[in-house]
Amino acid sequence: MQFGIFSVGDVTTDPTTGRTPTEHERIKDILTIAQKVEEVGLDVFATGEHHNPPFIPSSPTTLLGYIAARTERIILSTSTTLITTSDPVKIAEDFATLQHISDGRVDVMMGRGNTGPVYPWFGKDIRQGIPLALENYNLLHRLWREDFVDWEGQFRTPLQGFQSTPRPLDDVPPFVWHGSIRSPEIAEQAAYYGDGFFANNIFWPKEHYMQLIRLYRQRFEHYGHGTADQAIVGLGGQAFMRTNSQDAVNEFRPYFDNAPVYGHGPSLEDFTEQTPLTVGSPQQVIDRYASMREYFGDYQRQLFLVDHAGLPLKTVLEQLDILGGEVVPALRKEFATNRPAQVPDAPTHASLVAQRAEIVKAGN
Repeated sequence: MQFGIFSVGDVTTDPTTGRTPTEHERIKDILTIAQKVEEVGLDVFATGEHHNPPFIPSSPTTLLGYIAARTERIILSTSTTLITTSDPVKIAEDFATLQHISDGRVDVMMGRGNTGPVYPWFGKDIRQGIPLALENYNLLHRLWREDFVDWEGQFRTPLQGFQSTPRPLDDVPPFVWHGSIRSPEIAEQAAYYGDGFFANNIFWPKEHYMQLIRLYRQRFEHYGHGTADQAIVGLGGQAFMRTNSQDAVNEFRPYFDNAPVYGHGPSLEDFTEQTPLTVGSPQQVIDRYASMREYFGDYQRQLFLVDHAGLPLKTVLEQLDILGGEVVPALRKEFATNRPAQVPDAPTHASLVAQRAEIVKAGN
């Protein structure tokens, strides 16, 4: 079971001080947060991709390349790579390069993003969002697995004998998660390729994500990649903690009320009741997230959103200390209890290399 952080990279005014960090400060803070993720013993740091204010991670592989040089163990990922508006050739080359830089400590999450205007900014039509996601990923999948690609589709110029460079490290592409908030087509896509499916799980009630994950598991088995309980599932989540639960509520409330994503909407109490956002003591977070597999089955990756809504860096680092020191050790123990032997761990570069070697050996 992997635990980590995913960041949306928003630049938001701290409602308690009225101070807004500069873009420079926010970028530097994210780099510090990622290194703290490794320091406290978590497994994954993931960054989003946005091309509009108030967000700053427009170049995720640049951020992750720096973090790779400053860390030794954590997996570097994205919480969205825009498969709809980014050229699959560029994605293939950027993430293969990052594989080499990080010695394989990289995977990637494909998504469509949540900003409609990004489509025309990159010359695309939002009404073609799903077809773009399907076609572009089909090309990306081939670019990482075939030395020379002949290809023709609807949304980009054809390729003839094209080879993306560099080739994936050890001839093994980065593991891919397909992220979705609402789209069954993306769950189907993840299942078809035998890739991972990541349910954002921070906005809507659990029943919505249960349906998507159930569909993904069923279709994963249908396509012959394994049994439904062997499908690779990741979940998002949110938490804010203090030793005293009421202190956590009092401290987090102004940030929640003014957050760019859900501020000025439901009350904090309603939102925490209807979604996985948990504001309280570390034990409350442990209890809430230990129950997730009752609804979603045994899964492989749990990421938390903690560095958003204007929370100052000092507070975010304190949250990471609590996660790494109290919450995640308890959750690791809980998730290991009665975990069926056939349920796989989340893929890593090393496990994928070993898997490939077995396939080659079996074919000889």
